[in-house]
Amino acid sequence: MGLTVTTKKIKQRNKIVDKITQIALLMPTILAASFVLLIIIFISERGVAPFLESQYGDLSVDLIRFLLGNEWYISPNVYGVFFIIINTLYVVFLSAVIAIPISILTALFIAKMTSKTISNFFQIVIELLAAIPSIVFGVFGLGVITNVVKKIAALFQMQTAGGISTLTTIFVLAIMIMPTITLLSITAIKAVRKDLEQNSLALGATKMQTLFKITLVDAKSGIFAGIILGVGRSLGEATAVSMVAGNAGTGPNFNLFGTTRTLTSTMLLGIKETTGLDYDIRFSVGIILVVLIIVINLLLNFAKKKIGRFS
Repeated sequence: MGLTVTTKKIKQRNKIVDKITQIALLMPTILAASFVLLIIIFISERGVAPFLESQYGDLSVDLIRFLLGNEWYISPNVYGVFFIIINTLYVVFLSAVIAIPISILTALFIAKMTSKTISNFFQIVIELLAAIPSIVFGVFGLGVITNVVKKIAALFQMQTAGGISTLTTIFVLAIMIMPTITLLSITAIKAVRKDLEQNSLALGATKMQTLFKITLVDAKSGIFAGIILGVGRSLGEATAVSMVAGNAGTGPNFNLFGTTRTLTSTMLLGIKETTGLDYDIRFSVGIILVVLIIVINLLLNFAKKKIGRFS
């Protein structure tokens, strides 16, 4: 009888401890979520102001023209962001096309196809690359990649603004997102159960067939997580992009050797030199960027689920 009472007391005490722990963990979660909410509220408050006559009267911006415009600014109050959205998607898509296969193959080599010593060395190098600040990538883009792009343009007899171009922006973004995708892919690939690979080999599959048809397929969830974070970083990168994009005033521009303009570079450049409507309209661009990131994340998660079912 005494043992039963003691057991009940222990269970009750454990339930109380679990409840306290749950509440303690809930607090930082709410705090983190509130920061996100506060940022969205702040951006929305400033970003909506340019379209309200109560704020800017006759200088208020036409919302439809803003969303569908192909020229960033016409004095005094005409702004257009549609071509910037297209440019942003174009640049991010091509940078992802370059970065994703390189990152996944690099992760596969490091995790499964080399010795532990070499694997650790390359993983440390990639971790260092991930820690490099954006400004350094921008300086590298200006000093090195622009020269490469100038030579490529010369081969095709094309003109470029000293190498500052869409192609330079794509290369810089691709280099920046590779470490993120690679590191998460390495973790996902290493987490694949050994028995799956051993069973595949036992059934007569080669090592390469096992790696590409079993290992990568089973690691797809973690690989997609890396892709989502990488694409998110490329969408949100401002400093490096602003240094190499050129900030074209009109568009959309699909010429790889021509200058471009992205949502982030539009927000960043000139923000400290401007006031009033021209300042607040950059927060309007920020609203567009947040919506774009949310939509792309939802689409990538949807694609991940579809690929999972197909596999």
